[in-house]
Amino acid sequence: MLKRLLSNDMPRSRVLAVLLVALLLGLAFAPFIFPGVKALSVAAKVLVFIVLVASFDLLLGYTGIVSFAHTMFFGIGAYGISIAATRLGANWGAVAVGLGASLAVSLVLALAVGLFSLRVRAIFFAMITLAVASAFQTLASQLSDFTGGEDGLTFKLPALISPSFEFADEPFLGVSLDGRLLCYYLLFVVAVVLVLALLRIVNSPFGRVLQAIRENEFRAEAIGYRVVVYRTTAAVLSALFATLAGAMLAIWLRYNGPDTSLSFEIMVDVLLIVVIGGMGSIYGAVIGAALFVMAQSYLQDLLKLGSDAASGLPWLSALLSPDRWLLWMGVLFVLSVYYFPTGIVGRLRARALR
Repeated sequence: MLKRLLSNDMPRSRVLAVLLVALLLGLAFAPFIFPGVKALSVAAKVLVFIVLVASFDLLLGYTGIVSFAHTMFFGIGAYGISIAATRLGANWGAVAVGLGASLAVSLVLALAVGLFSLRVRAIFFAMITLAVASAFQTLASQLSDFTGGEDGLTFKLPALISPSFEFADEPFLGVSLDGRLLCYYLLFVVAVVLVLALLRIVNSPFGRVLQAIRENEFRAEAIGYRVVVYRTTAAVLSALFATLAGAMLAIWLRYNGPDTSLSFEIMVDVLLIVVIGGMGSIYGAVIGAALFVMAQSYLQDLLKLGSDAASGLPWLSALLSPDRWLLWMGVLFVLSVYYFPTGIVGRLRARALR
């Protein structure tokens, strides 16, 4: 049953299996294990980035396509929910319309970019997607009447998933049973379903062909596979999953703006997570996203503790200043690449084969 659920893609490493189970349980019980607004927001961000990074890995890790337009589809999903909820009101119909419209727009754009650009090679395709993503971000910033411009859109969602809605008078294990908690578990279920769906895709015959194209495009074409069709299909599927991740983010934040979902910094973060977790592995996206988001969220707090503890040594205290958290993020990234050149998942699986 478990093999079928995971599409016969088992962790193949005891350490990796333990990490995945611990992460699954941690996210499932995060509201009760780590009470507090920040901890719940970090857990929700981990769920969103797991879906976003896994969808990008379908392109980069499994198909060998380098695209910088992935955050564009992420932003389309977020703006779809935001615009629909702003104009149609706080109801489930608005959520459905926004999600459907954003998926349709992403489908058309991904198909257009795929058909017109995937015939060019590597760096040229990457540059085209970067130009398209930059143009879309500029467009979202300038259409203030429609997208809210630089200020973005703040909106309301159905009362059932709003913080003000309480479905129990008494807290359970010290946690208020309200709409915020229900919204978190909605994201959790959606993230699990989408990850399992991606596992099914990459382990299907279609996924095997994508991996063959990644290894040797000319050989795959020589034995009869229409490479452009497969690459375009992969680009469309990746875009649709990224759109769903964007919708998840908007539903959680109840706000969206250009810097929230279309920023190039998000694209850089996704690339870093793929490298850290391990390319060509959905599990790598899961592990990498969890580690990166938690480091990004709590590294400043840890540095502050270290800086206060080293107050007797001014030079060390200054080095551990929370203002230098980006420096230490860079150091951690360099160390992870040095010690895990194939990513965390790749290293753990290689060790398991010894």
